[in-house]
Amino acid sequence: MLSEDKKRIDRALDRIMPRRGRLAKAMRYSLFAGGKRFRPILCLNTARALGIKGSKVIAFACAVELVHTFTLIHDDLPAMDNSDLRRGKPTSHKVFGEALAILAGDALSTLAFKIITPFPAAGSELADALLKVVEGQVSDIESGTNKPSVRQLRKIHQWKTAALLQASVRGAALICKASTAKIEALTKYADHLGMAFQITDDILDVTSTREKMGKPVKADSRKGFPFVLGLARSIELAEAEKEKARSALKCFGQRGEVLKELADFVVKRSY
Repeated sequence: MLSEDKKRIDRALDRIMPRRGRLAKAMRYSLFAGGKRFRPILCLNTARALGIKGSKVIAFACAVELVHTFTLIHDDLPAMDNSDLRRGKPTSHKVFGEALAILAGDALSTLAFKIITPFPAAGSELADALLKVVEGQVSDIESGTNKPSVRQLRKIHQWKTAALLQASVRGAALICKASTAKIEALTKYADHLGMAFQITDDILDVTSTREKMGKPVKADSRKGFPFVLGLARSIELAEAEKEKARSALKCFGQRGEVLKELADFVVKRSY
């Protein structure tokens, strides 16, 4: 099902994306560079967990992926992480130049909010998440090379990583008119899922290779969870966060199984 979801999302993204001009080329380059589509898949399966067809939230799912791609383009810029590789390909600013990369990111973000104008509550969730992502990046930059505490790391990544995952499930749930109790359960799920995702990212940063990850490794080795807690403890913490994410879905019964599988994928992945 997940591979079919990815194909479905890619087709929907292709339909909404502009095709002509250098800006469109730059936007498409990063958007179709081979991402996992984890966040839009999360949107579709949130709807299904609520007993609603994924098609109900496909526009929102696409918007989430557009925003995510925008953050990656800007994250890779020389003024930020100064990365030359993303998903195994040269980063946008390496191919198109820094100015056009910035503008491509801006255009992706703007297009995202354009396509979800029929869903103002979900749009507000996505906007709030993006503000948190930006604030998290500011905190990350300001932390410099100082060794952060676990509390500081959690705060940064609740903004940089978990916020967009929360928006994915909360926005989809609002479109599906979910109950307050189920939205709260999904919020808790996404919070723990986000931490599991980031801790695993930090683990892979020190244990994987540039070829497997498709991006530079050891870039965050002196400020990630393994640096603060050690590798073994980080692995234990990622597993604990995954279990908390799974436990948050009890109220969904069998319908929540795919969301649980996504939590398993987060900690088992190799890229």
